[in-house]
Amino acid sequence: MTERILEPITTESLKQVFVAKFEDLILSGKISIGETLPSERELSAQLKVSRPVVHEGLIELSLRGLVSIRPRSGAIVNDFRKEGSIPLLLSLLNYHGTLDPKIQKDILEMRLLFENEMVRLCAKNRNSEQMQKLDDIIRQEELIDTVQYEEVAKLDYQFHQIIAAASGNFIYSLLLNSFREIYLHLSTLFFTNTEVCSVVFNTHKKIVDALRQQDMKEAVSLMTRLLNHGAEHLELIIQKNNLKNKI
Repeated sequence: MTERILEPITTESLKQVFVAKFEDLILSGKISIGETLPSERELSAQLKVSRPVVHEGLIELSLRGLVSIRPRSGAIVNDFRKEGSIPLLLSLLNYHGTLDPKIQKDILEMRLLFENEMVRLCAKNRNSEQMQKLDDIIRQEELIDTVQYEEVAKLDYQFHQIIAAASGNFIYSLLLNSFREIYLHLSTLFFTNTEVCSVVFNTHKKIVDALRQQDMKEAVSLMTRLLNHGAEHLELIIQKNNLKNKI
């Protein structure tokens, strides 16, 4: 069956194209859960790429939870709903163009849990150097041209990244970093509505003030408001874009 749907790869970004091809085939159901993929040698021949490209591509698919690699048995397609890892979110984003509303809601719920605790610990543990870095972000936000959506999104990510590091729990930094590409994609989309920038930047200032005063309760309250505001407006932007695409 796979021979009919696997066509030779002709572009230059070999590993990325290999991964993208199998993401599409697996997430679309063209290759079924539980199906064993051809051997690396067979895939190499069918797709006309080297075996190292195939091998590295399968490892990446495995890291995303899309396949399991079994010695002498080849790669078997997983039920990604059960076996998927956090990098699978990027696969879902690549495949659907945007995340399913339920997944977006799940991400927000998780962010509320760990980012609220993250900012609470930051208020307790932050040092002067970390406060200086947050002050630098605030100054950059005051100067940035808000139509530079990607740059605004990067600044926003850095703000949260500094708070994660300042919490004193490096797991929070790892969690945030694992969402980096998803975070930046959705944040860039969010900041295409330049009207939200004033709310976000002003809330950032208030959070920094709360952290400076080591007011844990206020820092958590502000972070909760910030995340809920982001989720609400991002949903409106996505709905608007989806409506445009249908016209």
